Amino acid sequence: MSIRFTTTARKGVVAVTVAAGLALSAVGCSGGESGDGKAPTSASASTDTGSDPSAQEGSDESLAEVKGEDGLILKLTSATRDAGGFVTVSGEMKNDGDKPARVSVRTAGDETEIIRHGSSLGGATLVDSAKKKRYYVLRDTDGRPLTTTNMPRIKAGASIPVFMQFPAPSADTTEVTFQLPTFASATISISG
Repeated sequence: MSIRFTTTARKGVVAVTVAAGLALSAVGCSGGESGDGKAPTSASASTDTGSDPSAQEGSDESLAEVKGEDGLILKLTSATRDAGGFVTVSGEMKNDGDKPARVSVRTAGDETEIIRHGSSLGGATLVDSAKKKRYYVLRDTDGRPLTTTNMPRIKAGASIPVFMQFPAPSADTTEVTFQLPTFASATISISG
């Protein structure tokens, strides 16, 4: 019996292999300053849906709040450095207008590879001005951005959760400028 892989299956195998390699690399290189298990705690906290979200719901604290077009406001609530060498920026997109609004297609940026996968926040970047580096949204092996995609029309007064994942800046970088097309820029702090 012979096994044949389609192009999609090959890409999937490559993606799994790369992900496993990154995970092993991160485990081997994560010693740094915290040998006390802080990284697993922050990683599990980012996926925990227990009491943390409800604590944030009653709180007005955020890293930044930036205004976009048509009454849309992006409230960034966390920028967490993950053990795998990534920074995940999370928050919510709120329609502060009086009629339904859609997130502009321009937020996907202008890279053909990202645009061909539909609406997203793929145009977002983190800028480390001190080191003169710009970090773009990560992509999977098919070129899909690792962000919220296919966002629905947002009713007036409603909001939807959003996320974007970037390569992590060096460990000594704690502040970066968040940029997203059609929205104002803001300085945010990276935790973890």
